[in-house]
Amino acid sequence: MAFAWFKKKGAKKEKELPDHIDSDSKETSQIEDERQVERSPGFYDRLRNGLAKTRKLLSTDIEELFAGNRKVDEELLEELEELLITSDIGIQTTMDLIQGLTKKSLTISTAEQLKETLKEKIISILGREIPDSQKIEAKPYVIMVIGVNGVGKTTTIGKLASKFMASGEKVLIAAADTFRAAAVEQLEIWVERAGAEIVKHKEMADPSAVVYDGIEAAIARNMDIVLIDTAGRLHTRKNLMEELKKVRRTISKKIPEAPHEILLILDATTGQNALSQAKLFNEALGVTGIALTKLDGTAKGGIVVSICSTLEIPLQYIGIGEKIDDLQEFDPIQFVNALL
Repeated sequence: MAFAWFKKKGAKKEKELPDHIDSDSKETSQIEDERQVERSPGFYDRLRNGLAKTRKLLSTDIEELFAGNRKVDEELLEELEELLITSDIGIQTTMDLIQGLTKKSLTISTAEQLKETLKEKIISILGREIPDSQKIEAKPYVIMVIGVNGVGKTTTIGKLASKFMASGEKVLIAAADTFRAAAVEQLEIWVERAGAEIVKHKEMADPSAVVYDGIEAAIARNMDIVLIDTAGRLHTRKNLMEELKKVRRTISKKIPEAPHEILLILDATTGQNALSQAKLFNEALGVTGIALTKLDGTAKGGIVVSICSTLEIPLQYIGIGEKIDDLQEFDPIQFVNALL
């Protein structure tokens, strides 16, 4: 079954990290223990807080557009167009939104009506369903995780492993990032915390060899889920992208229909550059899903709308912090309500 359909039944108590883990791993150290999570606000509240900068920009400026009892005319829509582009919604997506608003302009006379109409239009863009072809039941179900350096890829893998284990699935992680210092050590901490299993090789080992052994171990141990960590790489480096293709081919040799998911991790704070990354990774590998991290650290939450509008790839997860439950399945209505 595709990982987007697994439901979290509870989080395990977290363990502290050793002080010597590298800076990329320090995300993990900020995860609170179970008691702290219970006292923390719900995910929607944290999402709303994370999008506060974008919401303030959009809502305040939309209110100002109607100052002096202005009507919805061409000039007002041009100002709104600039506002949406500033929020990183993207030029083409903004033009599509404005075109839809123009058709309804006669029924809009207040800022609140405009926001409600915008909500409807954005929800229709965000509500892309996962194709039936991806709703595969397989055992083991193989998820290959990719992305550039620094997007929170390894941490996202750890959070996914915890979610799957909490829902009763047996999880194995293949530590195929053999180049980054302490990458395997970081994964091992997550493995211990989640109660998952890991297959690893020595530093600088061939990633494809790790993946091959990981798939073999998963089959032998009757695992439900295999999460494959890959080395972060610049999407513009052709030789590194070729290595990812080799990893994918290795997976397919063991399980012909795998990987069942190719999950791309994107950093929301990089704005339109995230969209560029997604296009190139998709061209090279055929991305099936996106997880967008660090939404709490950007003033341009509109990138979510831009990604969903431009790419025919479902946005499956969003992350708004470092805690275990700060990575959740993407809910378009929840997101738009937090945005506007």
